[in-house]
Amino acid sequence: MTAGIFADAASRLIDQEDPFEVFADWFALACEREPSDPNAMALATVDAEGRPSLRTVLMKGHDRSGFVFYTNCHSRKGRELADNRNVALLFHWKSLRRQIRIEGSVHPVEGETADRYFHSRPRDSQIGAVVSRQSDELSSRATLFDEFAAARDRFEGEVVPRPAHWSGYRVEATAIEAWLDRPHRLHERKLFAFQDGVWRSTWLYP
Repeated sequence: MTAGIFADAASRLIDQEDPFEVFADWFALACEREPSDPNAMALATVDAEGRPSLRTVLMKGHDRSGFVFYTNCHSRKGRELADNRNVALLFHWKSLRRQIRIEGSVHPVEGETADRYFHSRPRDSQIGAVVSRQSDELSSRATLFDEFAAARDRFEGEVVPRPAHWSGYRVEATAIEAWLDRPHRLHERKLFAFQDGVWRSTWLYP
C-alpha cells in the first residue's frame, strides 16, 4: 500500500529546477482551466508598525525580473509599500489544486511602462482611476458616480492622462514556493530561494 502511494507521488513531482519555469507552466495551465481571473493574486503588505494587511490584485505581467501589478499609490497598500517594500504574494488556483507563494520586495515600474498599460485599459477604467481616491472615506456611492460623470464630460474627445499617483509595482522575488495537492495530505512543497546570486531548491514537509 505504501509503495503504491509513493509510486503515484513520484509520477507528479515538481521536477523543474527553475522557479520561473514552474510559474510559467502553472500559470499557462491556469489560463486554460481556471474559470475566473487566473492572474488574481493575494498581496500582503505591512504598515510602519508592522501590522499586516491583505487584498487581491491582478498580475499584469511576469518575467524573470518580477511580477507586476498596478494600483493607486495613495491607497492603503500604496502607503504601506512606501513604508516597507517587503511583500508576499499568493496565487491559489483551486480548480488545479495548486498554489505558488512568492516573497520579495517591490520596485516602481518605469513611467513609460505605466503609461502604456494605463492607456491599454478600457476608457471608463481610466476615468475611474482618475476620480477614485482609493481607500479614503466616501460619503455615498452617488458622490462617486457624480464625480465619474463629471470626469467623463471633462475628458470628452481627449486622451485621459494617467494620474501621477497611479502606477505599477514589480515584485522582485527572493523566494518562490510551489505547492501541489496530493493524496493523504502528502502534498508536494518545493521551495526555491535566491542565495548568493543563484536559485537553490529544497523540498519541504507538507
